[in-house]
Amino acid sequence: MIKPGAVKNRHIGAIFNMIEESGFRISAIKSVLMSKKEAEEFYKEHIGRPFFPELVDFMSSGPIVAAILVKENAVEDFRSLIGNTDPLQAKEGTIRKLFAESKSHNAIHGSDCDESANRECHFFFNEEDYLEKHP
Repeated sequence: MIKPGAVKNRHIGAIFNMIEESGFRISAIKSVLMSKKEAEEFYKEHIGRPFFPELVDFMSSGPIVAAILVKENAVEDFRSLIGNTDPLQAKEGTIRKLFAESKSHNAIHGSDCDESANRECHFFFNEEDYLEKHP
């Protein structure tokens, strides 16, 4: 998911270019304006953490671009491509190093495991939205 800051700063094309150049295929894509309630639900595993209110406010502050990406070892490869949550600690050439404004406005979200990826895909998309089938 490309976050509101990167959408506002017009980085969608550059980010998707990096994603496709890294061998990912886009199976579904859409722009969404998340409500605070939807942002709270999406990030519910972080409820109670100090950054949660700011995260919800940021994620509901403007449109995001959600996508389902397909590739062998997709989660691991994508986590490597996006880099550390803190752009100051992210490796050179990663999406967050190039496009993040800060740790809390880090340009992009990537699932941390296959189970999260499945839940997050179904949060934004129905099976009929997919260009190719997924397990």
